[in-house]
Amino acid sequence: MTGRMQTSNITNKTDPRSLNSRVFIGNLNTAVVKKTDIELIFAKYGKINGCSVHKGFAFVQYASERCARSAVAGENVRVLAGQNLDTASFLHQFQSGAWLIYGTSHLSQHAYFR
Repeated sequence: MTGRMQTSNITNKTDPRSLNSRVFIGNLNTAVVKKTDIELIFAKYGKINGCSVHKGFAFVQYASERCARSAVAGENVRVLAGQNLDTASFLHQFQSGAWLIYGTSHLSQHAYFR
């Protein structure tokens, strides 16, 4: 994919507004898919304040909860780099580093470790 966006890598703010406007993207082939690819795909749902990519998953921080909900609904069926994306609303990060994720995902509830 081509194109450039300048977004922050910060997706770990813990205030309720930030948590409600964050999207989890799981089952991500990060050997092929890069941050700029994620930003280009998810930008159509609204202003992205931040995007962070980790091995196998990513977070997108939107400016609003409405944008985040639209992204979860719109991208949960996407196949990217040969893998079905698992998009969900972000809920909570524990002190252990585990993330508890809920959403409209086909993987209804999971803890992901950093």
